Amino acid sequence: MVKIPAKDIRNVCLLGHSAAGKTSVAEAMLYISKQTDRLGKVEDGNTVLDYDTESIKRGFSVSMSMANMTWKDTKINLLDTPGYFDFAGEVKEALRVAASALVVVDGKAGVEVGTELAMDYTAEADVPRAFVINKVDDPDVKFEKVFKQIRDAFGHTACPMFIPVNEGLGNEGIIDLIKLCKYTYKADGTREVSEIPEAYMNKVETYRTMLMESLAETSDELMEKFFEGEKFTEEEIVYALSTGFIAGTVAPVLSVSATNLWGIRLLLDTIVDTFPSPISRRAERIMTDEGEKFFRIKEAGDASVFVFKTVADPFVGKMSYFKVMTGELNRDASLVNIETGASEKIAHIYTLCGKKQVEVDTLCAGDIGMTAKLSGTNTNDTLSVNPRMYKYTKIEFPQSFMQMAIKPKAKGDEDKIAAGISKLLEEDPSIKYENNAETKEQVLYAQGDMHFDVTVARLKSRFGVSVELKKPKIAYRESIRGRADTEAKYKKQSGGHGQYGHIKIVFEAPEKDGLEFTQSVVGGTVPKNYYPAVEKGLLDSMQQGVLAGYPMIGLKADLYDGSYHPVDSSEMAFKVAANMAYKVGMAKAKPVILEPVGKLFVYAPSDMLGDIMSAINKRRGRVLGMEHTEKKGEQVIEAEAPFGEMNDFATQLRAITQGRGKYTFEFVRYEDVPEAVSQKIIAEANANA
Repeated sequence: MVKIPAKDIRNVCLLGHSAAGKTSVAEAMLYISKQTDRLGKVEDGNTVLDYDTESIKRGFSVSMSMANMTWKDTKINLLDTPGYFDFAGEVKEALRVAASALVVVDGKAGVEVGTELAMDYTAEADVPRAFVINKVDDPDVKFEKVFKQIRDAFGHTACPMFIPVNEGLGNEGIIDLIKLCKYTYKADGTREVSEIPEAYMNKVETYRTMLMESLAETSDELMEKFFEGEKFTEEEIVYALSTGFIAGTVAPVLSVSATNLWGIRLLLDTIVDTFPSPISRRAERIMTDEGEKFFRIKEAGDASVFVFKTVADPFVGKMSYFKVMTGELNRDASLVNIETGASEKIAHIYTLCGKKQVEVDTLCAGDIGMTAKLSGTNTNDTLSVNPRMYKYTKIEFPQSFMQMAIKPKAKGDEDKIAAGISKLLEEDPSIKYENNAETKEQVLYAQGDMHFDVTVARLKSRFGVSVELKKPKIAYRESIRGRADTEAKYKKQSGGHGQYGHIKIVFEAPEKDGLEFTQSVVGGTVPKNYYPAVEKGLLDSMQQGVLAGYPMIGLKADLYDGSYHPVDSSEMAFKVAANMAYKVGMAKAKPVILEPVGKLFVYAPSDMLGDIMSAINKRRGRVLGMEHTEKKGEQVIEAEAPFGEMNDFATQLRAITQGRGKYTFEFVRYEDVPEAVSQKIIAEANANA
């Protein structure tokens, strides 16, 4: 395979709302560029990019996939991403290595929540974007309406390049606002060029003026020509589109029909002529030992790569997706993992087109590939020939706060769950797993219901373990709010050596966590050598409260009197006496159950705050305040809420905000539960005893 220099590479991320047609657009591009000899269709389950079993089963993408093609002597690496909200981590992986993005918009639905989120993701990643309005062959699609929605939502950087003719009058096609011609399409995607019908000239003039106005913003010379009424040359237009796109001041809006292959050649042309190569995109910030630096892809120097995705394949093993950041990566290269210091051998290098792997000898800087069996390398790792190489900026994956207890359907498969989850964690860092020693449950954290479903399905299909999910137990605590003066005597005589321990002790509400044990014994009624036994007896007893069996969060205890027997007394006797005193004393000292409370921050559009605050209040939460964020029209609610009421909050927040809201939730302290809740907890504990 011929080496492809960075200037002839385009790394493009496809993103947008679920079912907008991202995968269909990619399939059309693969077909028109002759990478495939048939047009794959999502509904038929035969697409190149949705080859994952879970994507085929559900009819939409649940993981990022890659394909490449050649157009006008330029290699295009496409990174197709899921539109479903639960899989934002996949989008972030793709955007980390892309130099540009195509936001696909459903021509019928217009701007949707997923469109807005796609714009947020590209802004966070500092990746320039263009819009692709799909399904424009449908007479029900009103381009004017959808284009206005795009401009209203994202500003006047959005500028039209190609507009559809789709009134169903026999002259359907795409009008090119740059070359000022019309394309009519045949079933195989071939096209005929003709003049623009006179009836459309007013519309064309309106949209072309919008385009020229946007391009004029890219330079003083073009601004001057625009105001003087001079026409831009085609070369000036192409250059202004490219420079404006890279700078983020121009966001082209294209029209396509993925199923009927309208506008796909124009889309490919635009990617090659307008979108940046890896070396021409804006520099990215990285942190080094010497502070912040700006980095650009470099063709010279030692080879280094950034691993942006890992796939746990049960047959192939660990598959590492990477981007070459500097130099050339050759097969059989020896690299150092800068994160761990371990050496890694690149035995084989592959480029990908869906599940098809093509082995190559070399990949140049800026290109994207895959290698297998790097056992010590994970997502976000930097590998380099130079062991003193700095680390490339890591992907920040979304945190997961929704949790479910996970248990095997077959006894004895707990270890299988842990092994399978550990592999999936390598593949999807946005899930989290823990073995909760206190509740004795294996707990899985995910972004939402669909994320759980896909993870469970992969555990079964890849690792042969069937599991079920249930609401996790809450790690409650117990404490006291009163004072109890208690006496306990442990006396046992069964011939010969007996047991004797006698203590008088005062229990009080704790001022801090743990046991605060003091001694005020006078006259040696309890010898000092038995103090540790009393303390140990209390510590052991505190592992189980008297109301529902939950651990005590803290306890203040003062040993002030007692007695002993010179023969029968022992550490064991005083330890048992301490346990007896604890049980009696706790029951008298106004015992209470405590629940974990978390700090909640909810980010959502301002017009949805009322419903969100109502949802928080119904979960026994307390709203502490609100303030505007840097994002236009968004506010953040600060609140506190009990963990026991928050498990399905992610689902409710998504329903209220149609996916626009996000939140963080982290433990802050324990608080007394209301009496009604306490009685319910006690009843459940007794029923399970």
